[in-house]
Amino acid sequence: MTNEPDILATIREWLATGKYHEFLGVELVEADLAKQELVLKLPYKADFERMPESGQWHGGVIATFIDIAGDFVLMLATGKGIPTIDLRIDFVRPAIDTDLTARARIVRAGRSVGFADIELFNDDGRLIASGRGCYSTL
Repeated sequence: MTNEPDILATIREWLATGKYHEFLGVELVEADLAKQELVLKLPYKADFERMPESGQWHGGVIATFIDIAGDFVLMLATGKGIPTIDLRIDFVRPAIDTDLTARARIVRAGRSVGFADIELFNDDGRLIASGRGCYSTL
């Protein structure tokens, strides 16, 4: 298990300094090493729209956010960034004119492979999408 203050500082640093994460504006809301859970927030931007002035999030941005949440929750166990092997996403409803919150939890963090479940909610707490990521923990 990694040291909580160190890994949380690393997660905050990566979210603040990684160019893609910086562009997206991903924010760490909370992390619980004991429960192996992480909550991230992604504020709405017009850059994320499926069609101009629709207010509807593009599915690719939603998929990206789910993948980031899965990767970062596994950082709680591994202490390092890890690559995605596979990602499955179920889109439940459109996200329109809302920020998104990802709740991720570790299903398994093995020596070579890790799994995370991720749920994405709108500002009203309604489920937008869910996903399961498989990541290399080597």
